[in-house]
Amino acid sequence: MKLPLFRPDPASSTRYLFFTGKGGVGKTSLSCATALKLAQAGKRVLLVSTDPASNLDEVLMTTLTNQPTPVPGVPGLDALNINPVQAAAAYRERLIGPMRGVLPEAALRSMEEQLSGSCTVEIAAFDEFSGLIGNPAAAQEYDHVIFDTAPTGHTLRLMSLAKAWDQFLDNNTSGTSCLGPLAGLEKQRVIYENTVKTLADAAATTLVLVSRPQLSALREAQRTSGELRALGVTNQCLIINGTFETNCPQDVTAQAMQLRGEAALSKAAAFIESMPSFITPLRPINILGIAGLRVLLEGDASATSAVSLETDWVAPEMRSLEDLVSDIEKQGHGVIMTMGKGGVGKTTVAAAIAVLLARRGHAVHLSTTDPAAHVAQTLDGQVAGLTVSRIDPAAETAAYQQEVLGNQGAQMDAAGRSLLEEDLRSPCTEEIAVFRAFAREVGLGTQRFVVLDTAPTGHTLLLLDASEAYHRELQRQARSTQPEEVLHLLDHLRDPDFTHILLVTLPEATPVHEAAALQEDLRRAHIEPHAWVINQSLLGCGSCDPLLQRREQTEHRYIREVVEKQAKRTAWLPWQAEEPIGPDALARLASSKLQSVCA
Repeated sequence: MKLPLFRPDPASSTRYLFFTGKGGVGKTSLSCATALKLAQAGKRVLLVSTDPASNLDEVLMTTLTNQPTPVPGVPGLDALNINPVQAAAAYRERLIGPMRGVLPEAALRSMEEQLSGSCTVEIAAFDEFSGLIGNPAAAQEYDHVIFDTAPTGHTLRLMSLAKAWDQFLDNNTSGTSCLGPLAGLEKQRVIYENTVKTLADAAATTLVLVSRPQLSALREAQRTSGELRALGVTNQCLIINGTFETNCPQDVTAQAMQLRGEAALSKAAAFIESMPSFITPLRPINILGIAGLRVLLEGDASATSAVSLETDWVAPEMRSLEDLVSDIEKQGHGVIMTMGKGGVGKTTVAAAIAVLLARRGHAVHLSTTDPAAHVAQTLDGQVAGLTVSRIDPAAETAAYQQEVLGNQGAQMDAAGRSLLEEDLRSPCTEEIAVFRAFAREVGLGTQRFVVLDTAPTGHTLLLLDASEAYHRELQRQARSTQPEEVLHLLDHLRDPDFTHILLVTLPEATPVHEAAALQEDLRRAHIEPHAWVINQSLLGCGSCDPLLQRREQTEHRYIREVVEKQAKRTAWLPWQAEEPIGPDALARLASSKLQSVCA
């Protein structure tokens, strides 16, 4: 499949551009490169990140705030970070502040807890950037406003239901949704409605779907495309970032990398051909700074050749995954969780650990929520002592929704019930439903080893720790009394002899820094990660491909950062020419040692 290179065109670009896609696909790099190109063409550009783990500062090498900041060396380009957590705090205060001294303290605390969920963070971020779109006076000095991370379909659906709010409030016994008191949104209604209309205006807005040449990333882009298209956001294009071709026919690693990408594009051909689609080739360096952004779009040969190989670099000591398992198995039972950014290989690492433990005679249960986790599913019935299951988020959520609709929805009219159903389609509802299933699995760790690549986010753990927001949310929607395993979940997770959390990362900037942020969240909830796992490393691969040689060199900085600054223990896994499917392949992966790869 031959696709054109992505080249931002100042003459045809719409005023608003939204870059969205699965984690780690390169949204920030491509949005920054596009902003750079438009600014260099003489346009005034505002670049905005709404990512809670934004690395816009790092890519632009500029310290940003929530106010427009000029990017040095690029006249006409300003950038800002909308910090969703700070935005949520300001949003809560805007709703609750006028009621201080009017309502009792208990009522104010209840409101604060109702406004502590992930949906509040989401809507607060929407509140911030909708002002840049729905308010005609905002950002009027800019020709283009580029967003790194677009609003979710859930948020847009909720905003499009604004006219039903009054009826919902009249019939909802609690007067709240997952966003808290809906009455507080009234003042923003016009701006929200204008924002939704602008996003659906093909002459004003382009949705840029970003993917990698990987089937999971392409499927995520396709899902997002369909969901937003159904809401009227039809002006879409696709960028497949990081495509790779090699001129080293004898290089097993390079050939495998190329064939994997080609196979993924072939399987997703119908989706790719359904809209304007472009590629950006894999580049030999991490895309950082203005020079790096030029390399991303132009492939600047001088910048590429300037990256020298550190031939005398000595890798720090890192363990094999097998070594970590040898330490953990001494407990005889407990929970092992793999956590990290999407696409880093959490399921593969979890499956490899489960195989090793089962082959050593332990009773092991492996669980995942990933519907495409074929690495785990292929183990079912293949290893004595190992059972495999999948928590189905859709099934768990559907059962949960029916329970709530049967309780609250029975007394509502059609409009109120419609908005309640929308409330129940929120991320909060799925998060709670899956969380209950997750807690059930953790409870099994008292009798055996339970290996999970399903883990609550650091944000959720903080909510459990800092308040009773989770339980308040259950009570708000009239849920039943929670099972014992839910009530004691935090105690289990905080016990380092019972639970071992492994943070999985790639040796790249964004996965490492997001894992570091997750580690801080966990520590604030009094949960200490056991180890980090650096996955899919090219270190010592011996490639003859110049691009892969340089990419191997760029790993050094991030491996050092993990080993020297972040991790108490570090395990290392090599990039695999063939995906490790089956018990034997997973066991070989787990026993990989750096010295044997380099030999």
